[in-house]
Amino acid sequence: MTIIAANRRGFLGAMLLASAVITGRRAFGDEKMAEIGRLKPGEFIWRPELALKGPVSVVVSLPQQRVHVYRNGIRIAASTCSTGKPGHSTPTGVFVVLEKDRNHHSSLYDDAPMPNMNRLTWSGVALHAGNLPGYPASHGCVRLPAKFSELLFGVTHIGTPVIIAGAHTDPWELTHPGMVLSGYAEQEFEQVLSGLEGKKHPSDWTEAENFPVTSVVASSADQVIELIENDHVVAKSVLGLEGVDKLGSHVFVLNGADQNSRGMHWSAITHHHEDSALAPDQDVIQRLRADPSFNAAMQARMHPGMTMVLTDAPLSPDSRSGKDFVIVTTE
Repeated sequence: MTIIAANRRGFLGAMLLASAVITGRRAFGDEKMAEIGRLKPGEFIWRPELALKGPVSVVVSLPQQRVHVYRNGIRIAASTCSTGKPGHSTPTGVFVVLEKDRNHHSSLYDDAPMPNMNRLTWSGVALHAGNLPGYPASHGCVRLPAKFSELLFGVTHIGTPVIIAGAHTDPWELTHPGMVLSGYAEQEFEQVLSGLEGKKHPSDWTEAENFPVTSVVASSADQVIELIENDHVVAKSVLGLEGVDKLGSHVFVLNGADQNSRGMHWSAITHHHEDSALAPDQDVIQRLRADPSFNAAMQARMHPGMTMVLTDAPLSPDSRSGKDFVIVTTE
């Protein structure tokens, strides 16, 4: 593993140089956060061999000015970044990649180049290569080292979840015994398992794929749950919650079926505004209930890489529109 630092003479650090070599144990073992915390502007760690396959999720920590990349819940990369400056803050919340463009130019800021762009909102927030002065300096985007942005571009797809938060939270694993949104039934597992067969997780999903990118979003504020294919709501139901009034903010990424538990294996990330000692709610997904027709529609569309977002925010036009799938918690 090599940490690569960008030469900051010139925009995006066109010249790259290897600055250090750190063992995997030091970088991602007991001292992983210390090593990541010592990265200098433009430096990053990239260890894809730690998890070669599976769904990818990205966490951006605003206080740390760090980006963490996970595959199947295992951290495979970490990088320095530069987020929004005062007056142009980067919004926090749960997003998905809406569009990808290797050679994008800004339509808002004098045609400025935004290489390896992963769009998060249609209003202009994205992950892309850019200048890294060591502090928040963008107009709201998340700037990344040039080489890191190129590597990240190669593992994301339309629908990849990106969590921008006021505190960093590592993913946690959840194996749910049975079908989501309903009680356990043995035949449900066989039905879902057969539905998952043949649905491989692509390296770069596009809307032209044989099966679409599926997302589920549940709001405790509206007591509504929606099933979204690409940019269209295809099913909607009243959301029932057992034993609680609030969900918190979570994103679940489906890894696939788990034969041992006869259920689904998920990687989950809990979003926090600030540093919090609260433990993840391991039972939150089991409290969700929806109409049988919604359950059937979701079951038919489940695939590895499907995301499920739980939020206490309302699904208003300010936080989500038909194509601009985003749950924004703060501005």
